[in-house]
Amino acid sequence: MSGWRRPPGGRPLIMGILNATPDSFSDGGMYEDVGAAARRAFEMEDEGADVIDVGGESTRPGASPVSAEDEIRRVAPVIREIAGSLSVPVSIDTMKARVAEAAIAAGASAINDMGGLSDPAMAPLAASSGAHLVVAHMHGSPRTLATDLMGGGALGEVRSFLRGRADLALASGVRADRLVMDPGVGFGKTHAQSMEIVMSAGSFSMGFPVLIGPSRKRFLSHAFPGMGADEATAEAAALAASSGADMVRVHDVAGVRRALER
Repeated sequence: MSGWRRPPGGRPLIMGILNATPDSFSDGGMYEDVGAAARRAFEMEDEGADVIDVGGESTRPGASPVSAEDEIRRVAPVIREIAGSLSVPVSIDTMKARVAEAAIAAGASAINDMGGLSDPAMAPLAASSGAHLVVAHMHGSPRTLATDLMGGGALGEVRSFLRGRADLALASGVRADRLVMDPGVGFGKTHAQSMEIVMSAGSFSMGFPVLIGPSRKRFLSHAFPGMGADEATAEAAALAASSGADMVRVHDVAGVRRALER
């Protein structure tokens, strides 16, 4: 999967979410146990996931920060358990370079950085390890996501931020075919802005693959009233695919795969 681009004429790649956390907004506590987490990883692989994304810190609105030590304690055993047995890559969902370094040592080959390289050691780590690097835009912090929302002109601001982060990553030695852009659906955006991002996915490329992560987020109930969270996620993923997304990050891998292949 060099470059993590969707194959010509094919569906976007699917990143399956595996939260080894007690407090994630929809599945907190379900996969804290290494055995349960491993079973879910293999299940998502069977369902069609192209990448398994392991996280140890919730980024739900209002979430409190977690120490690097606690994150490592949560994710490293899970990654060690699954990385050698899966046929698909494992990524680490973290904003901390120390956590990413431990995850790579445990077998991860990608970094999903919702902090947008806020940790100055993250880009050099990605460069030295050769890991794929997803650079995301977040307005504010997890603690303020529901209260500090972007104003007008959000799409241009997000593109400008991602362009600057891509330049920083490249200057740090990250290979261009390892970079992925994530405009951060739901992270400090209004419901309308999040939906606009979904409908404009390809515009955030700037020559790099684009990841869209709509899974079970609050804007979906406004965009698709009457639908369940996973059904609405599948609809958003299909719209992101039609607008140029190369990858979608979701909880319900099987349902989203069906939506992308219909």
